[in-house]
Amino acid sequence: MSVFSRFTDIVNANINSLLEKAEDPEKIIRLMIQEMEDTLVEIRSAAAKCIADRKEQQRYVEFLAREQQDWAKRAELAVRQNREDLARAALKEKQTLADEAEQVQRETKMLNAQLEKFNSDISQLQNKLNDAKTRQRSIVIRHKTASTQLAARKHIHDDKIDEMLFRFENAERRIDRVEAQGESLEMGRRSGLADEIAGLEDDDRVEDALEALKARVSKASPKKANSSQQEKNDE
Repeated sequence: MSVFSRFTDIVNANINSLLEKAEDPEKIIRLMIQEMEDTLVEIRSAAAKCIADRKEQQRYVEFLAREQQDWAKRAELAVRQNREDLARAALKEKQTLADEAEQVQRETKMLNAQLEKFNSDISQLQNKLNDAKTRQRSIVIRHKTASTQLAARKHIHDDKIDEMLFRFENAERRIDRVEAQGESLEMGRRSGLADEIAGLEDDDRVEDALEALKARVSKASPKKANSSQQEKNDE
């Protein structure tokens, strides 16, 4: 099982635990990101050690190759000197070194395979981390918006606020009644004054009508007197 697979199991367990405790989504996403970042550090550290081990083994393989060449030369020299026993011993040492070199090469292949897994895990985890960070911004915005809306709706449906507004309305009604009483008193006074002024206007119109009547009568009186005198003269 790769490190990334183990990490996935750990994250899923943590998320399930948080969900059971009804933790907010911001905490969940922060935990996921923290887990991913910690796991990336762990994988990269393991990969770095694997690379260092592979380089050391490569150097050891090169050393073994040089040692094999040296023992091959010694065996050849022993054959030239008719020392088959020494040649046989030299070749045995060379074979031992060759077997060890093969074992180291097999281990190197295993390290290469492990490095490929590390590289795959790092790539997958980095993509997941980038995606989580992108979603984190969206989740934070959505969570804040939802929290604000929830707070607003709680205030809208808050019985205390409704009771307070009801008290405001009662106070406004009482103030309206007091203002109405004051206006009614003023309206009574203004009505009397208005009637008095209207009476003066009526008096003015009566006086004007009287003066006009008197003027007409005055004009009509001389004409009537002249008409009576003319009738007498005619007789």
